[in-house]
Amino acid sequence: MRQLIQSYRTGEMKVEEVPPPGVRPGGVVVRTVRSLVSAGTEKMIVDLARKSLLQKARSRPDLVRKVIDTARKQGFANAFQKVQSKLDTPIPLGYSSAGVVVAVGENVHEYRVGDRVACAGAGYANHADYAYVPRNLLAHVPDGVSLEEACFATVGAIALQGVRQAQPTLGERVAVLGLGLIGQLTVQLLAANGCRVLGFDPNPARAKLATELGAELAVPADLEAAAERFTRGDGLDAVIVAASTPTNGPLVQAGEISRLRGRVVVVGLVGMEVPRSLYYKKELDLRMSMSYGPGRYDPDFEERGFDYPIAHVRWSEQRNLEAILELLAGKRLRFEPLVTHRFPIDRALAAYDLITKGAEPFLGVVLDYGADEADASAPSPRLALRDAAKAKQSLGIGVVGAGGFGQSVLLPALKSAGGSEAIAIASAGGATARRVGEQYGFRVATADAHEVIAHADVDAVFVLTRHDLHAPYVVEALNAGKHVFCEKPLALSRDEMAAIDAARAASKGDVMVGFNRRFAPLVQRAAQHFAGRGAPLVMHYRVNAGFIPPEHWVHDPVEGGGRILGEGCHFIDLLQHFAGAPPVRVFAESIGAGSRYRGDDNVAITLRFADGSLGTVTYTAAGDATLGKEYLEIYGEGGVAILDDFRTLVLARNRKQEKVKAANQDKGFEEEMKRFVAAAKSGGEMPIPFEQLRATTLATIAAVESLRSGAPASV
Repeated sequence: MRQLIQSYRTGEMKVEEVPPPGVRPGGVVVRTVRSLVSAGTEKMIVDLARKSLLQKARSRPDLVRKVIDTARKQGFANAFQKVQSKLDTPIPLGYSSAGVVVAVGENVHEYRVGDRVACAGAGYANHADYAYVPRNLLAHVPDGVSLEEACFATVGAIALQGVRQAQPTLGERVAVLGLGLIGQLTVQLLAANGCRVLGFDPNPARAKLATELGAELAVPADLEAAAERFTRGDGLDAVIVAASTPTNGPLVQAGEISRLRGRVVVVGLVGMEVPRSLYYKKELDLRMSMSYGPGRYDPDFEERGFDYPIAHVRWSEQRNLEAILELLAGKRLRFEPLVTHRFPIDRALAAYDLITKGAEPFLGVVLDYGADEADASAPSPRLALRDAAKAKQSLGIGVVGAGGFGQSVLLPALKSAGGSEAIAIASAGGATARRVGEQYGFRVATADAHEVIAHADVDAVFVLTRHDLHAPYVVEALNAGKHVFCEKPLALSRDEMAAIDAARAASKGDVMVGFNRRFAPLVQRAAQHFAGRGAPLVMHYRVNAGFIPPEHWVHDPVEGGGRILGEGCHFIDLLQHFAGAPPVRVFAESIGAGSRYRGDDNVAITLRFADGSLGTVTYTAAGDATLGKEYLEIYGEGGVAILDDFRTLVLARNRKQEKVKAANQDKGFEEEMKRFVAAAKSGGEMPIPFEQLRATTLATIAAVESLRSGAPASV
């Protein structure tokens, strides 16, 4: 399919052939008929991508701080690799479109194939022939409303949310500052609400259009004088700022023309240095409008499909979309006067040239996909990147999931390891699948994970998805007779582990989990220090894990499983590796309620191993980011090993100390890949015996069970 993407590194834009998205539970796939270019928002994204690296850094100091923290913790080389991966990630453009449903995911009952829908959301309602859109970012298009009109619905919802924040009442006098696309829609919504509207925009043509669409008065200059006449000296009841400028000029103007105790609502991207004296003396109510309404930026609503009860949230972003479409159906809104340009999707670059260069006046810019509304056929998910026969003696690799960790860490390590051939890669983002596929020489890019697993030339499947999909894809790959490399965790429940056990028992394939720390050079040196011991070990592993916002997917009990299941397994596995025996009992406690942190973000886990060894994992999100992440102490038979963040290792025995320093932080990824490829090619035992993988997984699940019960749990 065709999709408009931009390189964040260079700012280059192009319409590229990429694999179309596959349908997922909780959403639908839509064949796009029209999409709207939002000049303000998308121009900001395009302009940022076109800046130099130095200019990008100045624009996003928050990201620069993250890079510095990563370099401190993981070394310059690792930080550089992650930055390069981020810069190379293609940016999908677009967030307001309309089309026809061609596939419906599980648990979606309100949409059917053939339905006409309006679509919302950056990353979903892209400028592309097909889009996967979650259920709460969709709305049915009523009869009598064209899909060209419907592609404005998301931008209309932004304007509507701004009006709702202003809380206008019948007969109030309201000003709209900035008469671009959102400003013109705001004027119409206020007029439909029975308000008297004053518009302002330096562009005389836009001011004139506003009067045709419902403004009682619209001016390109002398705003204060116009407001004085319009309100007979009383001032505006409310002012909605829909302008876009880095200065705080619109906020100053809004305050000057407002009445005492008036309301100012900021919808556009403007400078936010509020003139305190002006706003204080008038006791103005300053309000922000959050995009297209409640639910925006809430992954539970947008991605996972949880709706808000209408009694508590009357106007969610989805209900705002529906309201705009109903107003269109009732002829209370007019979008056709706003369309100034139409471009076929193949000429999308010309549309963006128009917007960024400003060669001629524009307002509503629509992309046309030449699609037949009656065609509801689903697309083929595959995109061939190269033709080649599989090389003899090579291990055919299929990858499911192409997120940041896979791109920046695992795939480079796999490539460096050698001995394998890239066959097929699947990613929910078609543009990402194509870019990563081309970068690493894959033969096929697709959005369909099942196609990768079933591919005849794929011998080993890498499962790099979000956690809830690990066990199902591992089982599917084993059932297909393939070897599997699963990035941790292997399973989120005992039932999932049992399903993997059964699939492995019946398969000619085997399983490896990405417990890379075992293969780190300093870990191997520490293991030698305790070789041949006859007594148990006492081990303490401190993990300064860092804070992750509560809305992040890893905290979701279904999708991520929480941080202990998602990451804690790493540290339990390394303790098992040193003990040389499986964990048999686990006890876990967390900090109490009343903290800004989640309970499973800050835990102490005590493990007893079959040989009598003891281990504790102190896992915390409450530490300072400048301190190293991992610190491991091991004591046994008069010997001590202290591993500090895979950078230094101190070994002590018989009153002698040895300090080993690593040139770069090496957590064993490349060595792990070499051993996995060699084992999969030879059919020998995996680098980590399956019983140890199983024991780590069950011990981690037992730790979560212990947290819930408050009692020790058996593995």
